[in-house]
Amino acid sequence: MMSRDDIYRVIQEVKQELEDLMADIKKTANKVRAKLKVIEQNIEQEEHTNKSSADLRIRKTQHSTLSRKFVEVMTEYNRTQTDYRERCKGRIQRQLEITGRTTTNEELEEMLEQGNSAVFTQGIIMETQQAKQTLADIEARHADIIKLENSIRELHDMFMDMAMLVENQGEMIDRIEYHVEHAVDYVQTATQDTKKALKYQSKARRGELVDRIEFHVSQTKDQVGAGRLELHNAEDYHNKARKLNELFRVHSGQLKDNSSAIVECSILSLQQFSRD
Repeated sequence: MMSRDDIYRVIQEVKQELEDLMADIKKTANKVRAKLKVIEQNIEQEEHTNKSSADLRIRKTQHSTLSRKFVEVMTEYNRTQTDYRERCKGRIQRQLEITGRTTTNEELEEMLEQGNSAVFTQGIIMETQQAKQTLADIEARHADIIKLENSIRELHDMFMDMAMLVENQGEMIDRIEYHVEHAVDYVQTATQDTKKALKYQSKARRGELVDRIEFHVSQTKDQVGAGRLELHNAEDYHNKARKLNELFRVHSGQLKDNSSAIVECSILSLQQFSRD
């Protein structure tokens, strides 16, 4: 189990770590602010020489985005400091109540603004060790609040400066976001139109192919029909030729030794074939 001295030492170490972190944050914030200022000045100088530069517009957009993010971070940091101050103030108020002294929020704020921890100990009789510890805690919390107020005050000017910059750039950023959002809509619409065009093109190609197939099928049907007609005629001629040959054979058998009769018979057979 930790002794009272060990607890006190741990508390002091945590407080020192907190103070170091606050100092680092302040130092980093000042560096960021200075760099953003330099970027802003460079942009203003180049605007007079090359107003239509795409690279310049990109840098302005990036600077505006970074400035806004910086203000958001510092706003959150300021909110954290304020919350911590309120918790410290609440603990002081509870400790004063332990000693038998009741204060309102307004009275406590007035006491904090005086910046003198003696105002909290007026009328307190330190008869016990617990009372002494309570008084020490009150003084420590008051010192924490004083440090927080100084930190908040030091960052106030920087915060207001960057907030003003972001406010002035807000309209430009809103316009950029508006165009970006509409550009996304246009891209989506164009993508949908492209898909439709490809679909129609595919259908058109299939339709053209079907037309070609139908054309060739039609041609094939015509050729088949013509072939069938010629085949029918050929069969007809073949049958007639067979009949002619039969007639010629019959008449030739009847007129074996009479040449003129054979000729006449042939002529007769041809005439009969023509009639058939």
